[in-house]
Amino acid sequence: MLKRIKKLLEKPEAVTASGGADELRLAAAALLVEAAHMDEEFDGDERGAASRALERRFDISAAEADALLGDGEAAQADATDLYQFAKAINEALAPEDRRQIIEMLWEVVYADGELHPYEASLMRKLSGLLHVTDRDSAQARQKVLAGIADETAPTG
Repeated sequence: MLKRIKKLLEKPEAVTASGGADELRLAAAALLVEAAHMDEEFDGDERGAASRALERRFDISAAEADALLGDGEAAQADATDLYQFAKAINEALAPEDRRQIIEMLWEVVYADGELHPYEASLMRKLSGLLHVTDRDSAQARQKVLAGIADETAPTG
């Protein structure tokens, strides 16, 4: 507990020392991990959804996405708040690209098929931190839900 209090009083560290694309990727991965942990279960479905989202968004291999997700877990565990990750994303991405990050987060939140109240609260918070409007977040959510419905629809 003292370690956590000490961290709160110290100057916030940057997400990474290298900055740029690596900082953006790590920030996105850390937020995906945070979203996955909100319902207190980071299961295979959520891990898979986060990894696939990172692969698509950053055009990386599955192995690179898994490694990035591991780095995101470490960064998220060491963080005292989410602002440092949001700041890195806001500085690196245009509004439309930040909307895509929100869509990735919705994919992870719905990976287990349900929306936990803590996940809903986190999504509202992250939408605000990333300067994504409620309307854009709702559209991203609907897009994810439509994709899930398409995947589960019986083929004829």
